[in-house]
Amino acid sequence: MAEYASIKLMIVDDRVVVREGIKGIIAAAPDIAVVGEASSGLDAVRLSRKLDYHVMVLDIALPDKNGIEVLKQIKAEKPEVNVLMFSNFREDQYAIRCLKAGASGYLNEHCGSDEILAAIRQVSNGLKYISTALAQELANNLNQEHEDEPHKTLSDREFQTLTMIASGKSVSDIAKELSLSVKTISEYRARILLKMKLRHNAELTHYAIKNQLVD
Repeated sequence: MAEYASIKLMIVDDRVVVREGIKGIIAAAPDIAVVGEASSGLDAVRLSRKLDYHVMVLDIALPDKNGIEVLKQIKAEKPEVNVLMFSNFREDQYAIRCLKAGASGYLNEHCGSDEILAAIRQVSNGLKYISTALAQELANNLNQEHEDEPHKTLSDREFQTLTMIASGKSVSDIAKELSLSVKTISEYRARILLKMKLRHNAELTHYAIKNQLVD
């Protein structure tokens, strides 16, 4: 019963099968209860305002808003909530960006049920969560002298624009989705190409696919 659970959880993912899978895992944990679920960024924000919960499991690739933007809005309105990002994107490409944006942790969708439960419990206690594999990679990189990958120099909005262009969306589509002007998105695109030393969208898309920034 939700009223007796010490950790109240909200799930945000547009895929029913993923939400049902997480709920199936949670069903075996008496200390955790799912109190709400949403399938889009807008629904997540609306529902978050109404619910009393401790942890949100939030997918990055939502149909209407980028998960990192949703994360920032949730944390601005409810800073006490611990958000655990959930994605099939590579951890080394997204986890640090999510943590800097306010996430309490990052889970890859291919993780096991025990890891999901452990991550939820850990972030509910105010601690950060990253996988052992990512922690090892970060530790290994501490002593390596190398130039950052070009996309890591982008701002969150530029990075979001990059992934949307690489997913096949036009400048006008992106402007509409982000509620920004076409001119603003065109400026983001120009800055992205300049920072990453690319010439056009085809090179940008190739780069994003090669580095697993998009599906």
